[in-house]
Amino acid sequence: MWVFTQNGFLSAVRTATDSTDFKVRARDRESLLDLSVFAEAEIIATPLADYPYRVIVEELVLGAYLMNEIAAADYTNYKSRVSVTRGTKFAHACSSVWSTMHEIEDGQARSI
Repeated sequence: MWVFTQNGFLSAVRTATDSTDFKVRARDRESLLDLSVFAEAEIIATPLADYPYRVIVEELVLGAYLMNEIAAADYTNYKSRVSVTRGTKFAHACSSVWSTMHEIEDGQARSI
């Protein structure tokens, strides 16, 4: 799953089909800092992998972290918030994702 927080972009997948652990990956180290501190888990550098940084966390820890992110969401505009928390370069990348996903609106999305 992909998750955008006010501090970064995360990609979370199971470490194995029968595991309760998640491999949470990121394109930049900063996106994993809060989770790393929350989970007391090391950020692992994987420069040859698709995502160059990752943290391994238990399912319940990841769930608790995401619940904290939800509870901390005191903003009404995500793109404006990440401009403040991560800067314009990150906000611009988020806007590109928003724009790309806008392309998949179905035919009834704007019907009144």
